[in-house]
Amino acid sequence: MEQTSAAAGKAGGAATLVASALSNQLGAASASFAFPVMGPVGVVAVRQLVAAAVLLPVVRPRLRELGWHQWWPVLLLALSFGTMNLGLYASIQRIGLGLAVTLEFLGPLAVALAGSRRTGSALCAIAAATGVVAITGPEVSTDLLGISLGLIAACSWAAYIVLNRIVGQRIKGIQGTAAASGVSATLFLPVAVIIFLTKPVDCFAVLCAVSAGIMASVLPYVADLIALRRVPANLFGVLMSINPVFAAVIGVLMLRQELAPLQWAGIALIVGANAGVLLLGRRKW
Repeated sequence: MEQTSAAAGKAGGAATLVASALSNQLGAASASFAFPVMGPVGVVAVRQLVAAAVLLPVVRPRLRELGWHQWWPVLLLALSFGTMNLGLYASIQRIGLGLAVTLEFLGPLAVALAGSRRTGSALCAIAAATGVVAITGPEVSTDLLGISLGLIAACSWAAYIVLNRIVGQRIKGIQGTAAASGVSATLFLPVAVIIFLTKPVDCFAVLCAVSAGIMASVLPYVADLIALRRVPANLFGVLMSINPVFAAVIGVLMLRQELAPLQWAGIALIVGANAGVLLLGRRKW
């Protein structure tokens, strides 16, 4: 009975993670509809404000009790979180959802590779590099700025993973994450005010940006938190590999962003490399 219950719990956790990935990419697609009106910066500003508006009242972090030893990783976490989202959305605007998310996914892949000491990791790194060449080659995409923004998002995501671990070790519960969301929202608040005062922002664009905040920030965070209690860390990482696949499919179906066969092959190589690294195992941090 216990084994059956554990298996059911793991299956439920896996399903939750898949739903989280789908929600995340639907949120990114929703955000793209607001780009023509408020741009990626405006959408990220609204997204950060929505995340803070939900997390801060629910978690109620005790900010006055935090010392500098705890505050500095929180501040860096907020900076990496904002940079990651801004880089991703700006990249999506230029090269499309599927390619931008795939490039961003190189961030957690790099963290996994850095933590692995298996010989097979070298093969995974070669596969990932081949995938990058496949989706960013001159014959596929000449938008070097869009590619660079996707890689900035990848670096920011890698930093976010490392900083999240540090914050989790120094601050109990999810107070650190909530505090970081508040800091990030504070930084983006002036941007949101300027955009809303200087541009004719319509209700549809605002709804799309708010939807992005809910579907790409709040819901995935809660889902991931629930799933991590049911599935092992390596399975969590492997299931994250479905994000670029969802992004590519949603980009084609919702945004009419067609991909060439070589681009699909590049996405498959990067996803497979990430799954391979995580299945090979990591050293402990």
